[in-house]
Amino acid sequence: MLQTLRNGWKIPELKSKILFTLMIVILYRIGAVIPVPYINSEMLSTLMQSSGSFFQYINVLSGDAFAQATLFALSVSPYITSQIIMQLLTIAIPALERLSKDGEEGKKKINQISRYVTIGIALITAYGYYMFMRVNGLILNTSVFAAIVVLACYVAGSALIMWLAEQINDYGIGNGVSIILFANILSGLPAFLIEMFTQMFTGGWKGLVYALVVMIIGLAMLTFIVFMSESERRLPIQYAKKVVGRKMYGGQSTNLPIKVNMSGVMPIIFANSILGLPTTIAALLSQPKKGSFWYNFLEVFSYESPVYAIIFVILIIAFAYFYIAISFNPVEVSNNLKKNGGFIPGIRPGKPTSDYITKVLNKIILIGAIMLSVIAVLPLVINMIATSTLGSGIGSLAFGGSSIIIVVGVVIELVRAVEAEMTMRHYKGFLD
Repeated sequence: MLQTLRNGWKIPELKSKILFTLMIVILYRIGAVIPVPYINSEMLSTLMQSSGSFFQYINVLSGDAFAQATLFALSVSPYITSQIIMQLLTIAIPALERLSKDGEEGKKKINQISRYVTIGIALITAYGYYMFMRVNGLILNTSVFAAIVVLACYVAGSALIMWLAEQINDYGIGNGVSIILFANILSGLPAFLIEMFTQMFTGGWKGLVYALVVMIIGLAMLTFIVFMSESERRLPIQYAKKVVGRKMYGGQSTNLPIKVNMSGVMPIIFANSILGLPTTIAALLSQPKKGSFWYNFLEVFSYESPVYAIIFVILIIAFAYFYIAISFNPVEVSNNLKKNGGFIPGIRPGKPTSDYITKVLNKIILIGAIMLSVIAVLPLVINMIATSTLGSGIGSLAFGGSSIIIVVGVVIELVRAVEAEMTMRHYKGFLD
């Protein structure tokens, strides 16, 4: 990987793209520390340490901007949500489906619509964020003008993040949203290491064992995630021979790769969002009394609860199937193979092919979902054990699995993008 980046640095055009991407990341991190007026950020940061898992998860993805109530507190969440909504609507609405098949012009129109959707989602999210802070007494000025200023800052911040991500897509290297998420997660690494070493030196031999176990399991998870990201099932494809004039075409063999983890980290994000709803609603209302039904109900949805881990696994598996169902169409793949004269050996073209792909896909999705569940739940289990033995764990560790998946995925994607750029510039052509 380092050799690939080193070789890419020697190409002037690729070097300028890498520098441009780094400049955008630096600009983003500057925006992530710009304060928004009328908010007591110190009290908010203290409150976030005891808030529900959904808030802490958003905070991890925002690079601690959410807990500091800075300009980029909403991070890329509105932009990602709008893209997911547009993906769903493209399947449900025929007009959008036709646009998606119109080539580059259709994609531009869909992107334009998704920008407006992003602004709408940012406005709704900003209002909910403002009301959460107001209920908890974090707003220093409750006038209408102050509310408009706060909402305008967060909506403008979301629009600026969207613009920065698109600039990386157009003039940088890699996917803009992924690069920003990557920078946000890495920005929390120093605080995580300080917290872990604090446990090591102040927790006695238990703290030392805990820190060593976290490091060993972290390296094991990193290896496992790389293996999972690169694993795929390859279905053999054979193309029929056909004669055009005096020449014969086709007859070659290829394969249809099906990734074990086709859905990436999306099932974990969806599952966290659903499980975080009770704590999010509770944060906007008065806190229930200790020992009451609602207090015990909210305790079940705390990430330190075993029930939370069980429900988490079930939701990850369910959302893995749901996400593949909306993003991969076996019937369309089968029809494309049939049009191009391709077939799977031993399987008839048409419906039998789509049924076979669906059967294989269901097995692959289950394996990938179980792998995702292990990665997502293992840090939760470690944190629960640490809380019961040491009296306190590392809160950010609870979301370490999904963070590592994002980081590894972005690194692999970035290396592939650099290799593609290098291949394109070093390709001399068949005439040389």
